[in-house]
Amino acid sequence: MRWVAWCVSALTLHSAVNARLLRTPQPRPLDRRTSVLLPVRDEAHRVEACLRSLLAQDDAGRIEVVVLDDGSTDGTAEVVRRVAGDDPRVVLLTGAPLAAGWLGKPHACQQLADAADPASEVLLFVDADVVLAPHAVAATVAALDGLDLVSPYPRQEAAGAARLVQPLLQWSRLTFLPLRLAERSARPSLSAANGQLLAVTRAAYDRAGGHAAVRTEVVEDVALLRAVKRSGGRGGVVDGTRLATTRMYDDWPALVEGYTKSLHTVPAAVPVLLCLLYVLPVLGRSRSARAAVLAGVLGRAVTARRTGGRVADGVAHPVSVAVLVALWVRSRVARHRGTATWKGRRL
Repeated sequence: MRWVAWCVSALTLHSAVNARLLRTPQPRPLDRRTSVLLPVRDEAHRVEACLRSLLAQDDAGRIEVVVLDDGSTDGTAEVVRRVAGDDPRVVLLTGAPLAAGWLGKPHACQQLADAADPASEVLLFVDADVVLAPHAVAATVAALDGLDLVSPYPRQEAAGAARLVQPLLQWSRLTFLPLRLAERSARPSLSAANGQLLAVTRAAYDRAGGHAAVRTEVVEDVALLRAVKRSGGRGGVVDGTRLATTRMYDDWPALVEGYTKSLHTVPAAVPVLLCLLYVLPVLGRSRSARAAVLAGVLGRAVTARRTGGRVADGVAHPVSVAVLVALWVRSRVARHRGTATWKGRRL
């Protein structure tokens, strides 16, 4: 168990270094024409807050907002029309039927990119569950200096049982990936991105083949960054805690569906390693086992403090990891049986 304690301690130290080095985009006047692209499918309950935050952006005269209604059946388009009114910055499109060989979100994002103003130098994709601060677009575009793609990670809001799992997204990035090295590296394997808020230069997007290059990818955001890197670009994750907030899932069943959709893409070695490092030590009685548990909890606390999460929730870190592994198993089974779905579409 001693080697486990050493490994967990080293990873916790790495997360602390990452937390210190993680870049925070700074606001400045928007100096590039930007198309903000918003795919929506059955988002009537939350698209209003997102759209209003987009229309309240600083330097809003230099942006357009293109919304694509991807087959909604809950009145999403009506909400968009009501909020936008006669604002000329907003364009509402009706999505084309899903093409063969495409998954839903890449298909919607490609349509949005095709419809964006050709004069726009930056394409900024945002999800309907994201609410942006007034300076978010300008700061995100500014963060592209020297990079081709940048993905500010929003502050994650979670309630109830979701608090066990959602913070692991940020924890995993700060713990296992050298973020500053990754954003400058040409290696596609060193890639982290979050499609909730993602900006890419038009030139890099076209050079990489756009979302057409990742049309079958469930985790299309990371796949897009890898495509950008393969075509000679650079990019990665930065701190979006002060730029945007999001609540991805309203309840536990929605979270289970969301993770079932995507976790099967994670190699089996990852959940095995997580169990060895963060779950099994709870069962041990040695001093090394206790040290491993404490180091894991500390790593979770470091991440929470840096990203606006709940530091106290780190006490449940071993339980969080165990739940995540259980969701991975569920996702693998659903993928094998062909029963995985997302927003009414089979994957």
